[in-house]
Amino acid sequence: MRRIWPILFAACSAWGQNWPAFRGPMGSGIADGTQPPVQWDAGKGDNILWKTPLAGISVSSPVVWGGKVFVVTSISSDPKSEFRHGLYGDTEPAKDNSEHTWKVLCLDLKSGKVLWEQTAHKGIPKTKRHPKSSQSSPSPVTDGKRVIAWFGSEGLYAYDMDGKPLWKKDLGVIDAGWFFDPDYQWGVASSPVIWKDRVYLQADQQKGSFVASFDTATGKELWRTGRDEIPTWGTPVVLEYNGQAQLVTNGTKAIRSYDPTTGKQLWQYAGKNSEVTCPTPVLGDGLIYVVNGYPPAQPILAIKWSARGDVTLKDGEESNEGIAWSKMRGGSYQPSPLVYDGLLYICSNNGILAVYDAKSGERVYQERIAGKGGSFSASPTAADGRIYLTSEDGDVHVVKAGRKYELLASNPMGEVMMGTPAITKGMLVVRTMKSLYGIGVKPEGQASR
Repeated sequence: MRRIWPILFAACSAWGQNWPAFRGPMGSGIADGTQPPVQWDAGKGDNILWKTPLAGISVSSPVVWGGKVFVVTSISSDPKSEFRHGLYGDTEPAKDNSEHTWKVLCLDLKSGKVLWEQTAHKGIPKTKRHPKSSQSSPSPVTDGKRVIAWFGSEGLYAYDMDGKPLWKKDLGVIDAGWFFDPDYQWGVASSPVIWKDRVYLQADQQKGSFVASFDTATGKELWRTGRDEIPTWGTPVVLEYNGQAQLVTNGTKAIRSYDPTTGKQLWQYAGKNSEVTCPTPVLGDGLIYVVNGYPPAQPILAIKWSARGDVTLKDGEESNEGIAWSKMRGGSYQPSPLVYDGLLYICSNNGILAVYDAKSGERVYQERIAGKGGSFSASPTAADGRIYLTSEDGDVHVVKAGRKYELLASNPMGEVMMGTPAITKGMLVVRTMKSLYGIGVKPEGQASR
């Protein structure tokens, strides 16, 4: 039997087959025991259980609880609203100052039918966005009692599972953009996360960056810790190991860990880091893996769970009391890393998959995905010995997990894809720019919906 890393196995068992947040339980990206399909074709309808059109522009990801799928979107009143995917380095924001409608939707997992939708906010966006982003980039999160969505400057909203509004909070203008020129606003992307009865936000911006905790039932702010940080776009994550928990945040000035109950900082790494930080930290067997890939700084760090205080490496060091191993090259820019079965998978924006031994840091292999690479923003996920890699160009590639590269399938969707798929109950829930798909092995004779 394959060796499953104990902490992730326990987390996935605790959540069952739910995918409650961006990248699933503890942001791990892992859903063993769900048996999602390996092959499908959206154009031909092969293994497509249902397809539901979604209005607006959003680069967020779907989440799943029980028989329900939750998504968010932002709908511009400008029919020519700009969105551009691909590999480019433009910094100028999209020119869309029209009225928008921000929505939260719930769909039936089996049929794709929209069960309810709520308009959270309507108005002219308070900040601009990057042309490769959206006004609804953060993914929603659910604990099975309520679903919570964050739209940055447009507020934080909570609904019960049947769509009843519970509470909302205005956190003011969250101005995230190019630190060299504040006029180049790019919008927020960090998703909310839930741990126990609390929801956490990482709000890094031009001035007044903070991480904060709120009561999931009432929205009451429980604590807020200021951050000496420039704008970032990574999702924080509450990690649990050996009966303890840490809230870990990526950052440019420092990678930091906090006590999730008090907001007190536990440790920080303030070494040279990327000026634009996006990936989410992940946990594996007592090590916290944090990567960044905006050149020239592209670090890969394996930080010990026991780290405390300042664990910054000195010049020439690759490890210390708080860092198990490190590399100053090879980190990914937008996709978050994946730790699975003792290996660390890092997918670059241009579709190069690098795999490392998670314990030692030794590189196992490096391959261009499907022999062609492409443009990748979504994060890799894993289930039952397979790695799923979603390209912006319209393909979901499936690679066999392990120390040797083996491409199992390349599955065409026929549309641009920016969000990370959710995995649950023999299915993938895949969001494209225009639709939401339920993908699974169809019973013989069943037609697609």
